[in-house]
Amino acid sequence: MANAATSSLPIVVDVAVNLTAIVRPEPEAGGYSASIPALPGCHTQGETLDEVRANLREAAEGWLAVAHEDSLARDATGEAP
Repeated sequence: MANAATSSLPIVVDVAVNLTAIVRPEPEAGGYSASIPALPGCHTQGETLDEVRANLREAAEGWLAVAHEDSLARDATGEAP
């Protein structure tokens, strides 16, 4: 009988995460700027609140993807990329 627990295939699980963003109006430039303090360097902007909300989602997803790739690279080499 095959042992399914020893399979090397990854298991993908979607996890909902709530992050707090700081959104600031930009009266001189127009629109809004935004950042997510829990994700250092994660900043974006948008002309409307809806646009900045969508851009925040995209920026956070990108930030997390890069962090994940960096983690995999460290695991593979034993050192920071």
